[in-house]
Amino acid sequence: MAEPGEIPMASDGEQAAPKGEEDHLTFGEKVKRELREWGATLAVFVPIFLIFSTLLYEQRVIPSESMVPTLQVGDRVAVAKFAYGYDRYSLPFSWGRYLPIGKGRIFARDPKRGEVVVFEHPHTGRVMIKRVIGLPGDRIQMIGEELYINGEPIESTYDRTVRYKPHNETRSVTAREYRETTDDGKNWLTYRQEKGDRGDNTVLFVVPAGHMFMMGDNRDNSLDSRFLSGHCPPVDGVVDQVGCPLSVEAERASVGFVPMDHLIGRGETVIMTLHRCKLEDNAACKKRVWRGL
Repeated sequence: MAEPGEIPMASDGEQAAPKGEEDHLTFGEKVKRELREWGATLAVFVPIFLIFSTLLYEQRVIPSESMVPTLQVGDRVAVAKFAYGYDRYSLPFSWGRYLPIGKGRIFARDPKRGEVVVFEHPHTGRVMIKRVIGLPGDRIQMIGEELYINGEPIESTYDRTVRYKPHNETRSVTAREYRETTDDGKNWLTYRQEKGDRGDNTVLFVVPAGHMFMMGDNRDNSLDSRFLSGHCPPVDGVVDQVGCPLSVEAERASVGFVPMDHLIGRGETVIMTLHRCKLEDNAACKKRVWRGL
């Protein structure tokens, strides 16, 4: 037996560990202590996460086919929040639309033609991702599937024809893949399906000050700025105004001209994807992991 004040010895001659506070706690007390520790962790982590996703980067998951082949459904894209400055739309989870924050951006920078941007739909509040085609003052028109910018067709080169299955569909579609290139060398791939689609020929759009003209790379599956449902009615075949009442329900309206202050950030990189390649006829798939846009 151990003398009073001595620490009991274990059977192998080593000192036995004294009973700690843990052994005296009830189950309920253990649960409360664990919850306090989790609360302390979250109190540190959540503010850091919110600051990071407001000022630096956030992740967005692609929900639709409108940017195929550049982006597939399920792609997880890193969005640079600092690329165009900050405004109420920069806040995570679209909180800005519910807070009494004024319009305008700080550290404002305009996007460049050809960049993939994330923005809030002017009519519905949904978060969208499209490619910037027109900047303030640009004259944009589609003529026979060809994109015209300021009266000149953009360089467009046929790449290949592919067959693939759209997301959540069993039927296959055939798409002609074209590479479009701007005067400054920026280029991207587009899909075109049937000739004569309603977006292949449009009226002339003149982009107002403080706005952008957006298009999806999947030209026959993108409700973008080409469609009049989100615009003022054309006058003499030209659309150059904003602020008119919609002729359709907001949920059915195109993005129209997108205000600069609706920008959330610039799409930078496809981090990873849950998309499985569905190209047929042994066509090669594009790299889907850690790929710059």
